[in-house]
Amino acid sequence: MARRRQIYEGKAKILYEGPEPGTLIQYFKDDATAFNAQKKGTINGKGVLNNRISEHVFTLLGQIGVPTHFIRRLNMREQLIRQVEIVPIEVVVRNVVAGSLSKRLGIEEGQQLPRTIVEYYYKDDALGDPMVTDEHILAFGWAAQDELHDMADMAIRVNDFLAGLFAGIGIRLVDFKLEFGRIWENDFSRIILADEISPDGCRLWDMVTNEKLDKDRFRRDLGGEVEAYQEVARRLGLLPEGGDTAVLDMETHRKKRGR
Repeated sequence: MARRRQIYEGKAKILYEGPEPGTLIQYFKDDATAFNAQKKGTINGKGVLNNRISEHVFTLLGQIGVPTHFIRRLNMREQLIRQVEIVPIEVVVRNVVAGSLSKRLGIEEGQQLPRTIVEYYYKDDALGDPMVTDEHILAFGWAAQDELHDMADMAIRVNDFLAGLFAGIGIRLVDFKLEFGRIWENDFSRIILADEISPDGCRLWDMVTNEKLDKDRFRRDLGGEVEAYQEVARRLGLLPEGGDTAVLDMETHRKKRGR
């Protein structure tokens, strides 16, 4: 098999040239980072779980009309996606006080917000992904006014859907981040959802115990990261009871040997 050309490597994923023009292959790594990569580690099997969870969520979002870059899952760690021009803005949607919002405002974690808050952060690790306003985004040309409206509208729509999805399996959607990209059609572009949606970029708390089922377990040295990600996958019906990522990884290796 010919060696694939690597396009980009990020903290959690690698992008390879896709089989057709305008496509990429997105590979999910087990690498874990926090605090803008100041803390680094590995969560064995995370890539397998995030691939499955993100595939599931993006498929459901596509079914309700949210445009995404997702085309199909290729194997246990890879997806075929549309190539987009990433907007250099992370959109963070908050339903509950947690993380940096708690630290910034001195409000105890866990307080339900009276209304959903949408925040914007400029994607730049060297700067610590600073929080910005819509005025900054427009002034520096990171996105146009109509693009910003589309991103905000989609973020709220995704939040409404995900909050219901997770509530149905006993999980509280505390907050999450989204990334968007431009897809070009002739001389016109439109905004679609990109990147991934997984416990890496969401705060997910058990509704009864408030147990954290997300990357905060890594950030805060709580341990049990793999088990938490597996629990989210199980509740979504993606991992059988008693199943684990070791079994999924063995299947991946078997398929590769059979090529």
